[in-house]
Amino acid sequence: MVDTTAAVPNGLFQVGQRPPLGRYLAEAWRRRAFGFQLASYRLVSDLMQNRLGVLWLVLKPLSMVLIYGTIFHFVLSGGSRPDSFLPFLIIGVFVFEFFTGCFGAGSKAITANSKLVQSLGFPRILLPISVVIEQALKMVPIIVLLYILMLVLGEPVTWTWLLVVPILLVMGVFNLGVALIVARLSTHARDVQQVIPIINRVLFYVTGIFFSVDGALANYPTLLTAVQLLPTYEFVSLVRSVLLGTFTAPALVWIAAPIWAVVTLVTGTIFFWRAEARYGLSD
Repeated sequence: MVDTTAAVPNGLFQVGQRPPLGRYLAEAWRRRAFGFQLASYRLVSDLMQNRLGVLWLVLKPLSMVLIYGTIFHFVLSGGSRPDSFLPFLIIGVFVFEFFTGCFGAGSKAITANSKLVQSLGFPRILLPISVVIEQALKMVPIIVLLYILMLVLGEPVTWTWLLVVPILLVMGVFNLGVALIVARLSTHARDVQQVIPIINRVLFYVTGIFFSVDGALANYPTLLTAVQLLPTYEFVSLVRSVLLGTFTAPALVWIAAPIWAVVTLVTGTIFFWRAEARYGLSD
């Protein structure tokens, strides 16, 4: 729950109408500092509740890598076992964590801030935006750790390592579109929040976080193409492709990923904006 007093310095006021889309986005841009403040306050608040604080940002994905790496090191074999298994797994877990954080927290962007929504007038789109900003801030130490682990595991440093940040920025655009969609859906049916962990689990396996989708589906080209068109697979594959010399993302992935980002953001923005005047009543 966000303290409404944080909004006062930003000049927020009570309104109950949906402005035209252009003016709405312009107002959201003018109040962008409010979105950054929400993200930073929430991040600091979450970290202060734990003894280890910021360490949990890296301990959580590392623990997942340890568990999955130990189990599937002995289970996987043949074409489904990727080369450089440990770096392959680390990248998959770290990048996928960015999506799940935005997806899950995005669904609660409006419902978890009901008092703020009902009492103050501001572009509600700032709430999902603040969620994605918060998750992006959490990714900073994870990216640093990712580079360190790649070096420790002997991956050769190349200029393509610089592409990790741009790829994650494009992924952030896609994540924002998803957050906008689920934020509105959750205001109409809280059940959406219960379904999201199930969707995440399915995507975790379909994306091929700990096994090679290309190898496992080599004999099923149609199914393989369908999986390669999944946004989560695409962004994970792009990061693997620029960090690992043993992995090359299909050309389709480089084309489809930015298209997914733009289409999802535009769709999510319009979908979210159309319900702007009803959010205070929906909660």
